[in-house]
Amino acid sequence: MVHGRINLGKHIRKLRMQQNRTLQEIADNCGFTKSLLSKIETGKVVPPVATLVKVAQALGIKVSTLIENNDSAETVFTTKSEIEGNFIKTGVGYSIFPFATDYTKKKMQPFLFIAKRGEVKEHRVSHGGEEFLYVIEGEMKFKVGNIEYTLKKGDGLYFSALEEHGVMPISEEVRYLDIFV
Repeated sequence: MVHGRINLGKHIRKLRMQQNRTLQEIADNCGFTKSLLSKIETGKVVPPVATLVKVAQALGIKVSTLIENNDSAETVFTTKSEIEGNFIKTGVGYSIFPFATDYTKKKMQPFLFIAKRGEVKEHRVSHGGEEFLYVIEGEMKFKVGNIEYTLKKGDGLYFSALEEHGVMPISEEVRYLDIFV
């Protein structure tokens, strides 16, 4: 159960300020503009997960720390209605739901993604760590490095997130679990 949502941008700003670091310093570390980071912190832009990973790395923390509340839980139960009502639409067109934001000691960050054909912009990202995808419903193309995979319901893919990667829905909508480690 999610015990209250956080304002992602304000939380990023708070963590950055706790480290006495400037917008420019973090933006430079992430490889994007000070303006973009400012828009993220003020809530004008909801960043894709890959951007969150870069911000977390620049701050020397796990991506889960950016999206979780301070109240730690040992077990986190999430209902279907909590999931359906709390997706975050990203700037590249897909929507995400971060699981277990109240669990502060986790070693992985699971997300539920919804990507709709015609809404997802062509993009390629890379970041530290590893990822595991599992398609719940629908069909998509997923490119890792120079290899493009076609994934259907029940298919899984594990890869190094250092490789450039990106998703493109084939079916009208694809839902998949993506676990970042």
